[in-house]
Amino acid sequence: MLVEIRFSLRQFREKYGTHDLCLDTLRELRYPSGITCPKCNKPSAFYRVTNRSSYACKLCGWHVYPLAGTIFEKTSTPLDLWFYAMFLMIHTRSGTSAKQLERMLGVTYKTAWRIFKQIRMLMAQLDSTMLNGIVEIDETFIGGKGKNRMSQWHGNEKPKEVVMGMVKRNTLEKGGDKAYVKHIPNTGKWTLLKQIKDHVDTSARVITDEYSGYTQLKYHNYLHDFVKHKQTFVIGDTYTQNVENFWSILKRGVYGVYRKVSKKYLQAYIDEYAWRYNNRKFGGKMFDLLLQQVVEVRVLKA
Repeated sequence: MLVEIRFSLRQFREKYGTHDLCLDTLRELRYPSGITCPKCNKPSAFYRVTNRSSYACKLCGWHVYPLAGTIFEKTSTPLDLWFYAMFLMIHTRSGTSAKQLERMLGVTYKTAWRIFKQIRMLMAQLDSTMLNGIVEIDETFIGGKGKNRMSQWHGNEKPKEVVMGMVKRNTLEKGGDKAYVKHIPNTGKWTLLKQIKDHVDTSARVITDEYSGYTQLKYHNYLHDFVKHKQTFVIGDTYTQNVENFWSILKRGVYGVYRKVSKKYLQAYIDEYAWRYNNRKFGGKMFDLLLQQVVEVRVLKA
């Protein structure tokens, strides 16, 4: 069982309080075994170049740039501000708005928004591991003002966006819980089935509500149980409370912090909440996990 280790603001400032400390950290992450000079073609000592985000070979002077190919490439914003934005995104359960980051860091709104946009790239759901064990599946709707989705939209109201969630339940046999969440175009049975086939193993036990869009599961080798929410919410171990708890966190964050999220960037915001949910048990180690993504996720263009 993972033990939560706190990572306080004081500890953060001691470890990443300046641009130079952050740059040295990225260098160590990218070159854990030292740097082999591409010009000399042999391991060499590299020293920091003053007023530049690079290190120079002691033998030939060749420059190495640890920020190249990362979300920090060509940034003019000090790295300690980037790191602090990452710290906020991890330790604020409901998220932090770009407007709030603008006020806290003393940067422009455009800079704050871009920082958050780039960090969310590191949180994208790229893990291709299929969900197994007991998997709860549900869909929800974000945006618009319609009070009852079952009714037709009235007047000039914009339709809500559909978000589908699949949460692997925490069991002793199959390990800890994990969520995969996707912005999808509609709630059609073939759209839902495609997402399930792409991300849920056929050995899994799938639990949903009584929505008719899941009727195809039994024809594709899935063990499918469902609960009729019009009658009850729990029948033994048949329930969808975990995925519904995730909807509660997501919606409170979107409506309470961001107020409004465009269709274009909705998946990026979803990824942020899913990343925090999937890694929450790591506690203070969550920052290290996200920092490792900086060197593993190659970003060539902003």
